Amino acid sequence: MDFPARRVATLLSLVALSAAAPLAYAVEPLDTFSARIGGYTSSFDTEIRADGQTSSGTEIDAERDLDLDPDQLIGFVAFTWRPWEHHEFGLSYYGNDTSKTHVLTRDIEFDGTVYEATSTVKADFNVDAYEAYYVWWAASHENWALGPRVGLVWYSVDMGLSLRVDADGNQVGGSVSNEVSTDLPAPTIGGAWRWTPAEDWRISAEVGYLAATVSSVDADVLFGRIGAEWYPWEQFGFSLDYVTSRIQADSDKSDFHGKFDFNDSGLRLGVVYRF
Repeated sequence: MDFPARRVATLLSLVALSAAAPLAYAVEPLDTFSARIGGYTSSFDTEIRADGQTSSGTEIDAERDLDLDPDQLIGFVAFTWRPWEHHEFGLSYYGNDTSKTHVLTRDIEFDGTVYEATSTVKADFNVDAYEAYYVWWAASHENWALGPRVGLVWYSVDMGLSLRVDADGNQVGGSVSNEVSTDLPAPTIGGAWRWTPAEDWRISAEVGYLAATVSSVDADVLFGRIGAEWYPWEQFGFSLDYVTSRIQADSDKSDFHGKFDFNDSGLRLGVVYRF
């Protein structure tokens, strides 16, 4: 093969290798729109007290007293939209539903009913979390952005106990049961940050806190998230976040008198579409 032919063959080989190699795209700190869906390996730590009409209930630890599994693999979905340069809105949702039949080791009063030690109860716990937030990107630069963030997580909580076998060993079959359902708003005020250290990577963090009384709920709320995103393609990529959320609330609502302490933390792995 003569020299020009070798050059042509080499050039064609380089073109073929370039076409086969994955392309890296420049990712900006902020998207106009994004949608992500994935799995959430969460760990729940829940304490609840449901008061009756005339007496206070027992503070129940969901894991210790009812043997409800605190570690769950659940799905989540999230969206962001930035209609104007410095203004971003976000929405997300996840839900968890768990139940367990368990022999009580102590007396528990729940919503005015006493469930005695050594009786068998079935516990059902469901929480749906809807989050909305707004960020004003006060500082927006080529590879980073920073701004104040206002968020609201709306927890929809359902918990029920039903007696299966009483303390004397008699089959009851759930004829004695109680259920509480309520919505608990959890607002936060904090900040958000985005950084693109490399052309196809993005690092992000958000934090928020607020202690306030909202809709007859006296709540102390803390929220935090830190994560990384990798975009091997221009509009599609992957995200990995560590998220923690805590609400400590005393409720005097008509549908729920009592106390609700809820800690939720874990890793979220998602697939992202963005532009």
